[in-house]
Amino acid sequence: ELVRSLLLWARGNCGERLLSQLPRVDSALRYRVAEEGPSDVRIGNVAADLGLSTSGIGTGDVTFALESGAEYFKIDNVTGELTTNSRRIDREKLPQCQMIFDENECFLDFEVSVIGPLQSWVDLFEGRVVVTDINDNTPSFPSPVLTLSVEENRPIGTLYLLPTATDRDFGRNGIDRYELVQDGRDGSQSSRRPASVQAGGNGGDRRRAMEVGLVPGGRSSVFELQVADTPDGQKQPQLIVKGPLDREARDSYELMLRVRDGGSPPRSSQALLRVSITDVNDNNPRFERTVYEAEMAENTPPGTPVLQVRASDRDVGVNGQVEYVFGAATESVRRLLRLDEATGWLSVLHRIDREEVSQLRFTVTARDRGQPARSDRASVVLGVRDENDNVPLVEIRKIGRIPVRDGAAMVPENVLVDTPVALVQVSDRDQGENGAVTCTVVGDVPFTLKPAGETALAPPPASEDAFERNRKKFFLHTSALLDYEATRDYSVTIVAVDSGSPSLSSNSTLMVRVVDVNDHAPVFAQNLVEVHFAENNSPGERVVTVVATDADSGKNAEIAYSLDPSVNGAFYVDADNGDIRASGTLDREQWERYEFRVIARDKGSPSLQGSTTVVVQITDRNDNSPKFVQEVFTFYVKENLLANSPVGMVTVTDADEGENAELSLRRPERFSIENNTGTIFSAASFDRERRSSYTFRVRAVDAGDPPRSSTATVSLFVTDENDNAPSVTAPTNESYTLLPPASGARTVVRTVSAADGDAGSNADLRFSLVGGNPFHLFEIGSSSGVITLAEPLERRHRGLHRLVVRVNDSGVPSLCTTALVHIFINESLTNATLVDAQVARSLAVPLSLDIAGDPDSERALGKQRLSVAIGVLAGAAAVILVILLVVTARHCSPQGKNGYEAGKKEPEEDFFSSQPPPLHAQADRGRKPRRDRRGRSLYGGIVTVDEEDEDGQVSGAGERMAARYSGDPNSPRLGAHRHQSSPDLARHYKSSSPLPAVHLLPNSPPAEGKKHQAVQELPPSNTFTGNGGGNADTMSLGSDQCSDYSCQNAKYTKQVRPLTFLYSLWCRYVRSPDVD
Repeated sequence: ELVRSLLLWARGNCGERLLSQLPRVDSALRYRVAEEGPSDVRIGNVAADLGLSTSGIGTGDVTFALESGAEYFKIDNVTGELTTNSRRIDREKLPQCQMIFDENECFLDFEVSVIGPLQSWVDLFEGRVVVTDINDNTPSFPSPVLTLSVEENRPIGTLYLLPTATDRDFGRNGIDRYELVQDGRDGSQSSRRPASVQAGGNGGDRRRAMEVGLVPGGRSSVFELQVADTPDGQKQPQLIVKGPLDREARDSYELMLRVRDGGSPPRSSQALLRVSITDVNDNNPRFERTVYEAEMAENTPPGTPVLQVRASDRDVGVNGQVEYVFGAATESVRRLLRLDEATGWLSVLHRIDREEVSQLRFTVTARDRGQPARSDRASVVLGVRDENDNVPLVEIRKIGRIPVRDGAAMVPENVLVDTPVALVQVSDRDQGENGAVTCTVVGDVPFTLKPAGETALAPPPASEDAFERNRKKFFLHTSALLDYEATRDYSVTIVAVDSGSPSLSSNSTLMVRVVDVNDHAPVFAQNLVEVHFAENNSPGERVVTVVATDADSGKNAEIAYSLDPSVNGAFYVDADNGDIRASGTLDREQWERYEFRVIARDKGSPSLQGSTTVVVQITDRNDNSPKFVQEVFTFYVKENLLANSPVGMVTVTDADEGENAELSLRRPERFSIENNTGTIFSAASFDRERRSSYTFRVRAVDAGDPPRSSTATVSLFVTDENDNAPSVTAPTNESYTLLPPASGARTVVRTVSAADGDAGSNADLRFSLVGGNPFHLFEIGSSSGVITLAEPLERRHRGLHRLVVRVNDSGVPSLCTTALVHIFINESLTNATLVDAQVARSLAVPLSLDIAGDPDSERALGKQRLSVAIGVLAGAAAVILVILLVVTARHCSPQGKNGYEAGKKEPEEDFFSSQPPPLHAQADRGRKPRRDRRGRSLYGGIVTVDEEDEDGQVSGAGERMAARYSGDPNSPRLGAHRHQSSPDLARHYKSSSPLPAVHLLPNSPPAEGKKHQAVQELPPSNTFTGNGGGNADTMSLGSDQCSDYSCQNAKYTKQVRPLTFLYSLWCRYVRSPDVD
């Protein structure tokens, strides 16, 4: 610890001594270094410049570090030696030196820190290194070729500024002098000789000049160079004119301009100086000739060049640009010729006709564009050469008393042959052979040309007008007789041909019209003219134009038109042109066709006439709207009608025709309508109970343009159909009514209430008791539904009674429903639970079984009834024997007219058929059924013949009777099979029995384990078809269709008493068929 403390003390003392030797903090280090030097160039020693003692320096106790400036410098951290690093210093590229022109102001700053032992102390010093310039850049001009324009004839001493050179160095290394070397083409010097001008360093406006292009005596030739010092210290080279300049002698000079800097060694560059001598207008244009002569053909196309005049000018530029204009020239020259201002070419502007202009004389002026302009003048003579460009002219004139008007000669048909009818004169405006003309008549016409005669004047001399010399005259003679009826007009064509090459020709036509007498009537092109004319026209509108022709001429061919009186003023005709016009507005719906005659009369004497028939068919316009026959259509339709069924028909008419009468009917969404018939179809079925009427509008639109339309109202009423069965609202099947035994007759027991969704007769309800009233104790009002007591009550009547009530509506077919009414006959209701149980059991008991009063009393009565039944069966057996005897006798005896004939095949009649009965049977439908003394109908509902059960015993009472009747229980059932030749007992039965016929259902043939139902033959609407596989002893509570005898689709049947069955057999087989 003691040694360590001594060492720290020693170091602290050394550091304090070293710190005491450092200069003040604001001292600065300054050095100089040349640019572009290599690396490791010594700049200075920081330790020495800071005046540090050698103690501690180099031992590592005191170190140096370069804090900034390390980009270009480095320092030895032990010795403090400051040197350059590997990056070269380019003074011209240093950003801070770009705009510095003083060599003392371009520098680089750095910072160096002096660090004590163990960095116990640190001191920071700033330093600056001035970068000195070296001559490392060559001065240069902005372009290797410099141009200068100098006008000729400029006065001596004129000064022109030249482009300056640039040097990135400055001071002595900057631009020092400019030198000018003249081009060797100067005749005054055979080689290039420099003329230098040196600008001294600080001389402000001092100028030194050296002549350029020296002559042998050393005098100035053309140019000299001088350099001026500008206020900003730059040097400006200037070129001074020292001699005369003539562009026509020499138009350019090429000089070498050289620039040098003041460095050591100096650097220099040079550029080519091109001096162009510009022109001034000091020369006049000169034509090649003073007079230009040429010849051109007439009718030369426009744009054809004819002649070029040329003038030259020694000047250049605008001063040497010559333009040509007309000088002394007439208006015709300027109109016919065009002078190109730039080229001096004369060209044709418009075609020149020699017959109008034979020669053109004028002057042309050439002038330059200098200021002021200089000019020269020349004369031009152009001759026009003749071309065969004029066709011969043929002129036809009248001769004698035959007139010629508008190219037509009126020649009577009775003139003689070789009669002159016209004078023909031909001529040609061309010269020589181009004007020699020959003339002839072409075509097969009875005319010929002959010279005008020997008395004609001699041709004029050649010196006179050629047009007069080439004129000739001829007479046009007839060469045959003229016939007006054969040929009315002759087209005489006269052709004239000249002798030019190629030859030209012309022709003229003379129409020779033969005059005749009025011997032809006007004739129409058509005997019948048919025209279609639209109605609703404006009065005076033209309908048609009829034209008649007349073979005559003049007044004989002038036609006047008129209408016959049958037109009745509907039309009139223009007497001159045949225009037929309507007198008023026509209406096709009132009058569709007009027919009348048009008469044409000529104005000859005597007048002749012709006629034609005109038929005017009036065409339709859409001027009538569709019209419904009624404004309101009312239809009645049944409900439940199938969709797309017709529900009505609307009738609409349109007085127009064609497309204007093509109607389309538009309907509402729920309906559709057929355009052709107007039939309205329903889009869906109707339900009167939901909606009973519909009202909508039907619109009829025609196909005219514009279309017309009208509307009608359709009221549709839905009539009622019997599609709702009655529904019983009270009482319910589970309820019951207490009736005291002491109640007397006519006592109201209960009222059955029912409703029907239909209307009218379909909702007229009728009530009846169809079961459960074996003692006939109760009656029900057929219209009121009130159940009353019909007879006094007895002891055996006590207990629960179940009445089966059927409710029928009055519709066709009738619909029905069935309800149960429970009546409990007792003094009081002491045990309601027992009654409820009986009612519940009653709902499960088939309706074919009667529930009425005390069952014990019924069993006692049953024994008595059995005794009666045995007696009845015995009597029935006797009756059957009698029937068999009668049948055997009838079978053996011959059949009369109305009876059965042995051996004759009867018409096949299906005993099991469900076809409707004969007409006399249908007529019995309206008869009221017979009733027995107790009021019951003699018409049995359904006879059920049961087959044997599995034990082989007869199961039904009816079958037991049938077995007893046949004598064999296993024999076939009655009516199951019938021999083809057996008597038709069914026919006898139908004709004699007052009861309806009984048929076995044809769709239920005998089969093992099945039942057959015999159904009374009733009208088709009331026929009940039972279910052969069902229980004949049961009846359902619901029904779709009901009659007085049975319910369709119902299972409820009634047992037929045996006596009634036997009676019906007796009536069928015993009674005579003749008895009604």
